[in-house]
Amino acid sequence: MCGIVAYTGARDAQPIMLDALARLEYRGYDSSGLALPLGPSMQVQKKAGRISELAKLLRQQSLQGSCGISHTRWATHGEPTDRNAHPHLDQSGLLALVHNGVIENYQTLKKRLAAQGHTFNSETDSEVLAHLIGTHYDALAASTPARLTEAVRRALDEVEGTYGIAVVHAAHPGVIVGARRGSPLVIGVGENEQFLASDATALLPYTQKVVYLKDFDLVTLQPDTFDIRSLDASESPFEIKELDFAPEAAEKGDFPHFMLKEIFEQPVTIENALRGRLNHEELSAKLGGLNLTNEQLRDIDRIMVVACGTALHAGMAGEHMLESVANVPAECHFASEFRYGHVPIDRRSLFFAVSQSGETADTLGALREARRKGHRVLGICNNVGSTIARESDGGVYMHAGPEIGVAATKSFVSQLTIFALLTLLLGRMRYLSPGVGQDIIQALEKLPSQVSSILHQADDIRDIASKYCGSRSMLFLGRQANFPIALEGALKMKEISYIHAEGYPAAELKHGVIALIDEDTPSVVITPRDALYEKNMNSVQEIKARRGPVIAVATEGDDDIHALADDVIAVPRTIDMLQPILNVIPLQLLSYHTACLLGRDVDKPRNLAKSVTVE
Repeated sequence: MCGIVAYTGARDAQPIMLDALARLEYRGYDSSGLALPLGPSMQVQKKAGRISELAKLLRQQSLQGSCGISHTRWATHGEPTDRNAHPHLDQSGLLALVHNGVIENYQTLKKRLAAQGHTFNSETDSEVLAHLIGTHYDALAASTPARLTEAVRRALDEVEGTYGIAVVHAAHPGVIVGARRGSPLVIGVGENEQFLASDATALLPYTQKVVYLKDFDLVTLQPDTFDIRSLDASESPFEIKELDFAPEAAEKGDFPHFMLKEIFEQPVTIENALRGRLNHEELSAKLGGLNLTNEQLRDIDRIMVVACGTALHAGMAGEHMLESVANVPAECHFASEFRYGHVPIDRRSLFFAVSQSGETADTLGALREARRKGHRVLGICNNVGSTIARESDGGVYMHAGPEIGVAATKSFVSQLTIFALLTLLLGRMRYLSPGVGQDIIQALEKLPSQVSSILHQADDIRDIASKYCGSRSMLFLGRQANFPIALEGALKMKEISYIHAEGYPAAELKHGVIALIDEDTPSVVITPRDALYEKNMNSVQEIKARRGPVIAVATEGDDDIHALADDVIAVPRTIDMLQPILNVIPLQLLSYHTACLLGRDVDKPRNLAKSVTVE
């Protein structure tokens, strides 16, 4: 993986593809490249490092033509070097390919091709696929666009694994062939020009009309048309959709980083997640996208959540909401573990697959495993045309807008808000009184202004970050629903500052973790004024007794914590169920400012990809 952009039309392809690739930088990458057919040959330029390095190379030797493919690579097979960068050529040097995914049987295919005299210039599985398509192309007769499409089809019949590919050939100027299985591709429909990309964000300045390809779709693009078939050559129905966000939504505006912009967008993110979903008459929530009747919802005896990374932490917090407020048993599982495990599940369990992108490979695999066993699966995702959205039986869209920063922020808060709505809906169907329902609705409606008040402390939080940015390790501690918030705070810190950080339940401090406490290891302790306040204060005292610095995330008006903690970040009080949503905001700002003070590349941290589409 990571980013694919292809163009065919009347304009110069190189500047369009470079610009579109830059819009995919947030997905993470270690090299980039372009290929454009010109006359009887194929032009290729590729370079390890940032896209700016490739652009510098192209200023010295630009590529000509109005059709081409391009790629940003995040290494899976082979180191991040010039020769491992995409595009890759076949044996003839006339066919070029870019590929996201993993070809699982590439070693077998490579041995067979090598025995036939093929030589390889890289360590990648993708180059093997280019050679395989080339052999099928050479074996076919007629030199028409269908020849290239048929060669791709025949090659993919031999492939085991996942792919999103774009292929061009010097003998077919203006023709691009694409295919997907387990790795997203979207067509951008223009006026006498067509685009193909791994993410619609790349297409925003050029078209608002898109077609999301399905698994096993094979598309042939020409400037004035495109044809979508299944790999078995049958017709594949499709729908042209309008993107629901404007190009400026994917711009930084006046902010220095996308991450900071997205942190400050969270009041609006919450409003968008709530819009039209609060039922004031019944003091409940409206989630029509679940596609379940009230009787079916009441019959649920367990909620199962599968997710990865930040979405997993949202699911863990959601698990606590559902159990403690709605009285619905809930479990949250690592999607990567669930899909290969043996979790006992009864027929009345309801699954939720949570993913910002809707393309996370392990979450998608867990979704398919649950459906294979006959269970109903709903999605919580941000991308309307994503694979998870399409393959789920229903779900809830986050409406968070594009999230460009690799470290998730606003999507996390949106996911928490949706779990709160789900808790309200299921709780009111069971035992929650109208009065409690009204309290939850009123608290939800106050959240945007409360988040805004925390954001006003950004400069103060930066000052706190400056005291601890030299630390080599940090601890994040919380109890109950604030334990996943501690995990999320630790994840943010390690993701973008590269400081080692771990999250634990505060009570686990004395069970081994306390051995790490010293004057050089700060602890971030979430200490809301709730039923466990005294327990949290005991944890703070244990840390201070061992000279450990403490940063407390505490309730506004709590004077007692100031006597113990070295630094205090105050957050407004809300109902216990929603307190984690407010408590995470300071942790996002703390990690952001720490990373900035250390000079890190906040929006594109090393080794990370925004959308993890390989296993």
